[in-house]
Amino acid sequence: MGCGVTAASEGARDRTFIEELFALHHAEIYAYIFRMVRDADVAADFAQDTFIKAYKAQDSLEDRAKARAWLYQIAHRVVLDEMRRRRIVRFIPWTGESHGAAPSAEHLAMEMRLSGPLARALARIPERQRAALLLAEVNDLTGLELASTLGVSHVAARALLTRARESLRQALADEKRQEKEREAALDAAYTEKARLAEAPRHTDDTTGARR
Repeated sequence: MGCGVTAASEGARDRTFIEELFALHHAEIYAYIFRMVRDADVAADFAQDTFIKAYKAQDSLEDRAKARAWLYQIAHRVVLDEMRRRRIVRFIPWTGESHGAAPSAEHLAMEMRLSGPLARALARIPERQRAALLLAEVNDLTGLELASTLGVSHVAARALLTRARESLRQALADEKRQEKEREAALDAAYTEKARLAEAPRHTDDTTGARR
């Protein structure tokens, strides 16, 4: 009887702990996943999988003070495993449309920081580098938390982040170059359209003058 009560009590504490983590971190975990997969339904599924796995793997969390980084580690594995399996490669800015919770202040801040050319540039870089940048720059993980999430040493995490920033710099340069090329092409098309629109009028004017 006593053992049964104890087991039940421990199970209740475990559920309470995960529920507390869900309340504290679900929005940011969902936001990170959404940024990686750009599909609200898929992101919701992956976020749910993250917390289910967290519930089942509570014994692996040695220090509950590090629960946030631990959750990101689980979410990161879920995302990469499923992205590779499903070949999900989309990555475009947040639109505010979601079947889950309404956009939070964090979502709105992310939209301002990750839109347009920056979002397209991020889509160009390797997924592991993209994850490192999102985790460090958007979700504000510390160096140690980033290393733990990625499953590498602190030194390796810093090296990956350095490579990611360089990749992003190059991708942004490419985006700016392509944007200029698009603008030049639009200007040329507009100029040609205007020229063709003016041509008949000039012909009529010339004909009228001869008459």
